[in-house]
Amino acid sequence: MSDVNGLIAPQFEDLATRLSENLASGEDLGASVCLTIEGEVVVDIHGGWEDRRQTTPWTERSLPCVYSSGKFVTALLVARAVDEGLLDYEAPIAEIWPEFAANGKEKITLAMAMSHQAGLCGLTEEISPAAWLDWDVICEALADQAPLWPPGTANGYHPQTFGFLAGEVLRRATGKTIGQMLREDFFETDGIDVHCGVTEEAYGRTMKMIKPPAAPDLGDLNSYTSVAFLKPWSSPAKVDAKDWAMAEIPASNMHATASGLARIMTPYANDGALEGTSFISTNTLAEAMKERCNRNDLVLPFNLSWAAGMMRNSNFVYGPNENTVGQSGFGGSCVFADPENRLTFSYVMNKMSPVLMGDPRPLHYIEAVYSAL
Repeated sequence: MSDVNGLIAPQFEDLATRLSENLASGEDLGASVCLTIEGEVVVDIHGGWEDRRQTTPWTERSLPCVYSSGKFVTALLVARAVDEGLLDYEAPIAEIWPEFAANGKEKITLAMAMSHQAGLCGLTEEISPAAWLDWDVICEALADQAPLWPPGTANGYHPQTFGFLAGEVLRRATGKTIGQMLREDFFETDGIDVHCGVTEEAYGRTMKMIKPPAAPDLGDLNSYTSVAFLKPWSSPAKVDAKDWAMAEIPASNMHATASGLARIMTPYANDGALEGTSFISTNTLAEAMKERCNRNDLVLPFNLSWAAGMMRNSNFVYGPNENTVGQSGFGGSCVFADPENRLTFSYVMNKMSPVLMGDPRPLHYIEAVYSAL
C-alpha cells in the first residue's frame, strides 16, 4: 500500500487498508492512526497530504490541530497533580484561586469543573474574540462571572472555558502552564509529540485545517448553547493563524501527532504506567475515571457520562467497553483509553467533518481494532 506508511503489527493490517480506502475516496485528505497495547505502539500509520493542492505529503511528524481531543490531555495533567497531592478533585477551586469565589462560585470543586458542571460553559459578557489568546484576560473574566446554573446540578459542555479553568488551577498548583508541562515533561524528555502553544519548530509542522462543509448540528438551541458556541465572542476569531497556534488554549488548540496522543494517554489503560514507568497511582486513576454525572447535556444534544475531564463510553463511540474513557475533537479527531484491553487509540486528520459524535471515519478504524483483538 504505497499511500500508507509506518509501523503496523500483522494482525492490524486492516487498519492500513481502511486508511488507504479513505484516502482514495477523499474521505480523508491526510491522516494518522495509532494504537498502543500494554503501553507499546503496535500501529502508527499515516498517509495522504497536508494541503488541498496535494503538494506536501503527510508524514509521521505532521502536526494537525486536535481541538477538543486535547481536553483528555489536560485531564491527564490534572490527574498527575492530584496524584502528587498538589490538587484535590473534591476541593473548591477557590482554595487555590481565591478570586474565583466571586458571584456564587465558592463551592465549585475541581471535579465539577472537570466534568462540565461548573455552569461556566462560555462568557456572558462581550469580549473581543481575540481576547482568547490572552490567558489573564480570560481567567479574570471567569473569576468575575456568575455560573449560568447552580453548579453540580447539571452538565453543559464547556468548549473553550474548560481549558482555562483546569489550566489556571494547574498553573497555581505547579507554577507551570499546560504548554510548559507538555514541552518539558513529555516532548523534550520522551518525544511525545503533543503541544499546547506550539514552538517555532512545531509551528513549521502544522497545517491549515480544512473546515467542514456545514456547521455541526447542535440540536435545539438554547441560551447555554448560544453562550458556549454562538456568540460572536464564543471562540477566537479574526486572529493571526500563527498567533493562535502559539497561544495556550488547552480545550481547543492543542496540536498532536497520532502517536503523541496515543502514547500520552497510556496511563489510563495500563494501571498508571507511562513509557514503562509508574506515572499515576491506581487510586488516583480510579478517582479520575469514575462517573461524575450522567445526564442530558445542556449544551450538546446528547446524554453524556463525564469523568474528571474525559467522556465515559456510555454512547459506545470508543468501542464496546463501557469503562473506556476518551474525547473527540471538532472535525473528527479522537483519542481513547480502554483499560479492559490495555489499549489506547488515536486518530488525527486535517479534513474536518461536521459530525459532533460518532464520526464514521474513526468508527471505521475502531471497528477494525476490535475485530482484530
